[in-house]
Amino acid sequence: MNRDLVLHDWLVAGLAVAAGAAAGLLLRALLRWLGRHAERTRWRGDDVIVDALRTIAPGAALIAGAAVAATTLPLTARVSGFVNQSLTALLILIATLTTARVVAGMVQSLAGARTGVAASASIFVNITRIVVLVMGALVALETLGVSIAPLVTALGVGGLAVALALQDTLANLFAGVHILASKTVQPGDYIRLTSGEEGYVVDINWRNTVVRNLSNNLVIIPNGRLARTNMTNFTQPEAQFTILVQVGVGYESDLEHVERVTLDVVDGVMADIDGALPEHEAVVRFHTFADSRINFTVILGVGEFSDQYRIKHEFIKRLHHRFRAEGISIPAPTRTVALRHDESQDPSSSHPPLPHQRGASPSMAGGPRAT
Repeated sequence: MNRDLVLHDWLVAGLAVAAGAAAGLLLRALLRWLGRHAERTRWRGDDVIVDALRTIAPGAALIAGAAVAATTLPLTARVSGFVNQSLTALLILIATLTTARVVAGMVQSLAGARTGVAASASIFVNITRIVVLVMGALVALETLGVSIAPLVTALGVGGLAVALALQDTLANLFAGVHILASKTVQPGDYIRLTSGEEGYVVDINWRNTVVRNLSNNLVIIPNGRLARTNMTNFTQPEAQFTILVQVGVGYESDLEHVERVTLDVVDGVMADIDGALPEHEAVVRFHTFADSRINFTVILGVGEFSDQYRIKHEFIKRLHHRFRAEGISIPAPTRTVALRHDESQDPSSSHPPLPHQRGASPSMAGGPRAT
């Protein structure tokens, strides 16, 4: 300190800090106004940038005011240098936090735009945020005069021990990165594992994959297991697919008439029900002479996996109603059992009738044998 502090020094320093604070408030109000306009645009990136600037701009203005105040005070070179380093490191940390928010928001916006869902894979977002924060912290330490070379060496040696201790966690981490990089599974896809778990992929984070099933429950699957198991993705390469509905009619039915009625019902369902495909061409295929009926398959087009239940439900209702109106029977599976009476048996025999002969009516005796 070259001279003693006087009241004038405190007044000038206080005015500088107050000016920085006032500038920060003005910038915050301006950014709030810009944020309202950014919400009207379709691009998600401007919202992320304006929201991040709300954090850095007021803080930078306040730090600038503090730096000006420090220059007006009669400080020694050592104290002045320490103050400048501290303010610079603080500004770097604020800028690092802001940059991490911007970059993470951009990654999330990009991933959400590519997958077509609001929730994105958080694994990329978290990795990006951690990388930016670590780099910013190292730069801040270097600004304060702390040598980061020994720290980096220590982190390299300690990282090996951490990697050995966290083998499962790291395996799940790299499995999640591999899943997303290969694009075999994306948030929003409907998947089914061979072990039975199925549902919509909500998120893929650094350790596990979160799946929401149709009953609105969350199923947590480790990324390593998801990468190793056999899996069916009902969304890729496209969400539209077909379902098969099995139907049967009686042998006395006119199959040409049955086919026309069924195709008409399919066309109505495809045009009226949400999730159906109006452009789907109705298909009916007869394939089996069963015990009591002729079976055929109806192929329906579905927009996505969860729509199939509603479409199948409506199709069966309409087809049953239409078959009844057209006089087309849908026989239940039946089997005729006939009993033969053995006349050579002694009527005076005291042996009780066999179990399969009990309750047999005389009219069934001597009837044809079931085939």
